[in-house]
Amino acid sequence: MLIYLGLGANLGDRAANLWNALALLHARHGVEVRAVSPLYETEPWGLTDQPRFLNAACAAETDLEPLALLDALKEVERTLGRVPTVRNGPRPIDLDILLYGEAVIRLPRLTIPHAAMLQRASVLVPLADIAPDLRHPVSGESVTQALARLGPLSGIAAWPPGLPTQR
Repeated sequence: MLIYLGLGANLGDRAANLWNALALLHARHGVEVRAVSPLYETEPWGLTDQPRFLNAACAAETDLEPLALLDALKEVERTLGRVPTVRNGPRPIDLDILLYGEAVIRLPRLTIPHAAMLQRASVLVPLADIAPDLRHPVSGESVTQALARLGPLSGIAAWPPGLPTQR
């Protein structure tokens, strides 16, 4: 199944945490990464008194069912040092299932498409680098359309600083 993941980190070696998460997903769970966006430094969302995040998006192939994929992501987060804290608080790694094929899933533990993906530049900007024409299975909007709807972007920049974006 073709999936899209959102990745974020704001503690420790943020870039290494993102790359290590992808390596562990492949090594331990057979997730085959097909494309990874450039990295972006972003303002924290929700709880704003914390370090800035590095964010990325990736396209991957998996044979895991949605809940098994969620469990794999949580296992990788724990391996990389994430412990339960306050919601939207600082963390060494955050892995989210953005899309799982064209599935629409509403379960107590899992919502696909990711509930906030169309409202967050930290998700849409990197996703637009790897899948600008990808359509949201509920709204029908492309990633590019959703990003344009957000209006002027602030608080997000290519990382490392000075690196040009692909768009």
